[in-house]
Amino acid sequence: MTQTNSAGRGTRRHTYGGNLEDLAREVGSLSTLGSKALKGKWRILYGIEPPRQISRAFMLRALAYRIQEKSFGGIKPATRRLLIQSAHDGANGSALAAAPSRTVKPGAVLVREWRGISHQVSVLEKGFRFRGRHYRSLSEVAREITGTRWSGPLFFGLKRSQEELRNGTR
Repeated sequence: MTQTNSAGRGTRRHTYGGNLEDLAREVGSLSTLGSKALKGKWRILYGIEPPRQISRAFMLRALAYRIQEKSFGGIKPATRRLLIQSAHDGANGSALAAAPSRTVKPGAVLVREWRGISHQVSVLEKGFRFRGRHYRSLSEVAREITGTRWSGPLFFGLKRSQEELRNGTR
């Protein structure tokens, strides 16, 4: 059900009349259902037969998601468009180009384990903080940690290596 808020934007209202306990109870009860009952629930919630080879674990997750989706609304249209575009690009062999950029916002904390030691770096408005010191770039931090020149975004997993790009991994 959709309402319009004071800003004129559509907002979704969940269908459980404010009783989240009912929602939690319904989702929680899925694991107690037998195979026949789960398939029946699938038909009701999705309007189609469940896939033949679907595992019980996946069916439980999909049904739980669908119940919550019907109650609170689905993914945002912008996210849906991105997923559709990514699937389309992947089908055309350009999945790497469709991968979302890995940008980090101020306040984020990057964690990287290096030689058995966990290192945490805070992202600031301008630069990074590592061990109480300010750094202008992630590459400076990576060099401080490793003692050698590294691409900071690569070291912290924000960018793919050339080998990963060639192999289509990650």
